[in-house]
Formats: sequence, structure tokens, C-alpha cells
Amino acid sequence: MGHDTMKRIAVLAALSGALAIGAGAFGAHWASKDVADLLKTGGQYQLIHAVAALVAVRMDARGPAALFVIGSALFAGSLYALALGAPRPIGAITPIGGLVMIAGWLWLAWRARR
Repeated sequence: MGHDTMKRIAVLAALSGALAIGAGAFGAHWASKDVADLLKTGGQYQLIHAVAALVAVRMDARGPAALFVIGSALFAGSLYALALGAPRPIGAITPIGGLVMIAGWLWLAWRARR
């Protein structure tokens, strides 16, 4: 992956962070308790992984950075969809996103060890 890919991942990570803050704010101020809980969980994981992706990009660890962005999109996105009324089976995507984020952390650990 080249410089343009790193730049794209950084832009996606920054947008992911902005979305996480928006979801959390919506949940905190305008949502019912159940919806707020989904938005809070999604927002926390998404924000943490947006920052992790930016750090990974700075470490030139583009693979882990991409997994953080993709995993958090799947994880948080499925929770946001449930919060907006999507059918319960959408929740099956959440653990897939979690596994992708875990893979990113393991890959980053392996890479940092070298």
C-alpha cells in the first residue's frame, strides 16, 4: 500500500471518529435508554479504533489500520442500524466486526514485535 492508501485510511479514520462523536451525542441527548446504550457502545468502540487506526498509520502499519476502520464500521455500524430500527439479525454482524478489530490488534502486536 502506498502513500495514497495511507492517506485514505487516515481520512476514513478521522471521519469514523466524527461519526462516533455524533452517534454518542445523539444517544446522550435525544434517544431512549435502549437506543442510547447501542449508540454509546458503538461510539466508544468506533472512536477508540479511529484513534488506533491513526496511530497505526503513523507506525506505517496500514494493514492493522485498515482492519481497525473496517472492523469498527461493521461493529458500530450494525449497532447504529439496530438503534435505528433494523431487524435483529443485523446484530449478527457485530461480532464479525469485533473479530476484525481483534485481528487488527493482533497484527499490530506482531508487527510492533519485529
